[in-house]
Amino acid sequence: MAHQHPPGGWDCHVHVFDADAPVQPGHYRPVHRPLADIEALAAAHGVRHLVLVQPSVYGTDNGVMLRALQAAKGRHRGVAVVDAGAADAELDALHAAGVRGIRFNLVSPVGHQARHGDPADALRALAPRLRARGWHVQWYARCEHLPALAVLQEEAGLPFVLDHLAGLHAELPAADPAWRAAAALAAGGAWIKLSGWYRLRDAKPYAALRPAIARAFELFGERALWGSDWPHTSFAPEALPAYGSTLAPLRQALGDDATRRVLDVHAPLLYQHETR
Repeated sequence: MAHQHPPGGWDCHVHVFDADAPVQPGHYRPVHRPLADIEALAAAHGVRHLVLVQPSVYGTDNGVMLRALQAAKGRHRGVAVVDAGAADAELDALHAAGVRGIRFNLVSPVGHQARHGDPADALRALAPRLRARGWHVQWYARCEHLPALAVLQEEAGLPFVLDHLAGLHAELPAADPAWRAAAALAAGGAWIKLSGWYRLRDAKPYAALRPAIARAFELFGERALWGSDWPHTSFAPEALPAYGSTLAPLRQALGDDATRRVLDVHAPLLYQHETR
């Protein structure tokens, strides 16, 4: 039986897909996954607000996400992928629709690093305009990237958001340098998404990940977020994990009270959202 929360909770990592939209070659071909589908799933678990993350297959064409945000009329937020030379008018239009950050993907075969090299140069070019808008920088990275990200966060003067438990996977030794880098990022104001369990060298029910989830929560505290990672692009369309199953590892590692804070309290601060 699903644990219910009062309407207003946040799922901070979902994607929407339009099967007719052009995609980057060399990666997966998404099936149609409209906003209404995830809204219905989330609502059944007391989650009213979503953060729509631009998926790597669409590159810097944020149109699918932008249309979904506009249809939601301010209820959700977004994270975009933009070129280093994006015009102010483009950033302003994204902000008006609800975008509050940009994303760099260091893992995908069509992500920034694969196609454009070191993202630090792009970030340096964008940083003044991101700071002016109060945006953050989201990273899909592996744990070995964390030391460099800690240095870059300090240089950029922007809060970083680390996807999918910052890559701190179930097989990572407790003394690995990645944990020291994660602590440095947290001390510098970074946020972490408690999400993407199946990307972290564990399998359902993800018992081996619980110590890492608890340790990450201890480091990041009020800057910890949860995301379902719907629609789970690592899975075949007919074998998607149940929505509630992506919440279970959080409750098992942190307990109900901490889970409620992660779902209901933390996100509005980062995403500049007045819950209504």
